[in-house]
Amino acid sequence: MSQPKEKEDPVKIHKEANTLFETGKYKEAMEKAVRASELYLKANNFFDSTSMLYRAGECAFASKDYEKAAEYFAKSAELSFQKGFDRYGVSALEYARDCYKALKKEDKVKEAEKKIKEMKAKLEASF
Repeated sequence: MSQPKEKEDPVKIHKEANTLFETGKYKEAMEKAVRASELYLKANNFFDSTSMLYRAGECAFASKDYEKAAEYFAKSAELSFQKGFDRYGVSALEYARDCYKALKKEDKVKEAEKKIKEMKAKLEASF
């Protein structure tokens, strides 16, 4: 008979992802960050979910996997904007734009820049 599955702790996984990132183990850190993000999302902890998607993007970016990095940063930005973490979303979107530049996806770069400009204008208007 198999052991009952231990409940995964997103905070523990979050810390492991950060430690792995800091020690340059980007692939493992990315996997942990994605898992933590999924668990946070299930628990309706949207901010930590977006921050872990952002971390996953940083891991992929550091590994020069710009395709994956763009995907994670875009997901982080989308969730951030949905939940009102607009400044965080802009930061994620700027990173996604840099990935698109590295991938030479000019249409995506323009799209990201347009959205960044819109969100920055919205943020400035709210002051």
